[in-house]
Amino acid sequence: MASAQSAEHEPAAVLELGGAGSWTLNGAGSGLGPSAAIEFTPIENRLEIEAGVTPVFSRHSVEWSTDLLFKKPWTLSEKVEFMIGLGPEWIHSRGSGVTSNSAAGEAVLDFMYWPSARHRFGWYLEPAYEYTLGHSHEHSLGITAGLLIAIH
Repeated sequence: MASAQSAEHEPAAVLELGGAGSWTLNGAGSGLGPSAAIEFTPIENRLEIEAGVTPVFSRHSVEWSTDLLFKKPWTLSEKVEFMIGLGPEWIHSRGSGVTSNSAAGEAVLDFMYWPSARHRFGWYLEPAYEYTLGHSHEHSLGITAGLLIAIH
């Protein structure tokens, strides 16, 4: 009976809608923007995959990041989950009349809180580190936070 109940609460996918901030470590850049991602679990308790997009706007530029993260989940309680993730990222940036594209790697920590054990709506906080493989080899820190919407 208990395993049937936990399977009933596990969503087919989770939509993440929120806001993001990014700060360059080897430059003076920072920016803010919206974020959207979808996450699903192909291997229960072993692997979650998240695909997302985030435009980050700063004073004189805009940067569109698209990522694919592979995460290891841990269920800390009926309402709290934690994940560590790693994956590739594609970055399209435009600033001061210059457009560039580059590949990057991203590492994240993902904290999820579900107020109800039914896992319909919740909150997430996802700090991240990014290393761009482009000509600038930019290092940056970011944080994304927002609403979780379960798709059952």
